[in-house]
Amino acid sequence: MKLSEFQFELPEDRIAQRPAPERDASRLLVVRRDGEGESLEHAHFRDLARFLEPGDLLVRNDSRVLPARLAASLETGGKLEALFVRPATRAKNAWVVLIRPSKRMRPGRQVLFAGGDVRATVVEPAGEGEWVLAFDEGVEVLALLQTYGTMPLPPYIKREADDTDIARYQTVYADHGGSVAAPTAGLHFTDEVFESLRARGVPVESLTLHVGPGTFRPIRTETIEEHTIEPEAFSIPARTAVAVNAARAEGRRVVAVGTTSVRTLEGAARDGRIAPGHGWTNAYIYPGFEPAIVHGMITNFHLPDSSLFLLVCGLFGTERMKRVYQEAIAREYRFYSYGDAMLVV
Repeated sequence: MKLSEFQFELPEDRIAQRPAPERDASRLLVVRRDGEGESLEHAHFRDLARFLEPGDLLVRNDSRVLPARLAASLETGGKLEALFVRPATRAKNAWVVLIRPSKRMRPGRQVLFAGGDVRATVVEPAGEGEWVLAFDEGVEVLALLQTYGTMPLPPYIKREADDTDIARYQTVYADHGGSVAAPTAGLHFTDEVFESLRARGVPVESLTLHVGPGTFRPIRTETIEEHTIEPEAFSIPARTAVAVNAARAEGRRVVAVGTTSVRTLEGAARDGRIAPGHGWTNAYIYPGFEPAIVHGMITNFHLPDSSLFLLVCGLFGTERMKRVYQEAIAREYRFYSYGDAMLVV
């Protein structure tokens, strides 16, 4: 399949630059599948519970976004921007860091943080623009991020992160720190929404997938099958695995909150079941994929010809998703991380 098949025109003013004033005030486009067609309903996210059935199982990603973007410099004075991606495994007190610009990076160079008070040594390249940086034994990297870091807003938000983003670029149920991008479908939830789900008889379980920078990397291959997804760390608790497997066995729907929950569940599926545990997943979902676990999902509206748009097309059909997206554009829904939401069941 050609990447060009998954393009669509999106007006610039549809890209949300800030969140809605209230999380659950975001709009919700409800898509009910009917054979090859669909019916659409327009609502708000606070109405979510009435579009789910008692017994549906909602599975969410509870990863917490780190304030992972830091200003840095070289000893020679060159300015850098650093995005701390994940702890490295092959060097002590080291992290994989996405550095821009990276053309002057090489092993042995010193990178300065915190106005020069903290130094790191470049160890080796680790991927596209990524380098392993080793810090002195006494440096607490997470403390460095908390003190000097800013929230890593995606590149299509054309402003600097501010104090509002500390709370709003984070789900209300974020627990385990490790992501460099928010699992954005979860940004709409509030305690009140969860209470309405409980009252409706919709249980909610959690898993963890730490979102890496690959979620924003464009597909550069002409055919979509050639693209690969960077591995991301995940963890599935025993309680969640039991709940998912029970729902599947009893014919109840599993509704994933966001593409990260979908990729974790489907990547862990074996013979229609999942097992608890942790590891790495590079699950790549595109048209032709047959889901083993997930029946429906809650998701934001994604970039054209991106791996995220391919995922929703892979789950629910390319032509259907093109029609739905055109409706969303025509109805002036807000797109991307701080945009509105869609429920597909």
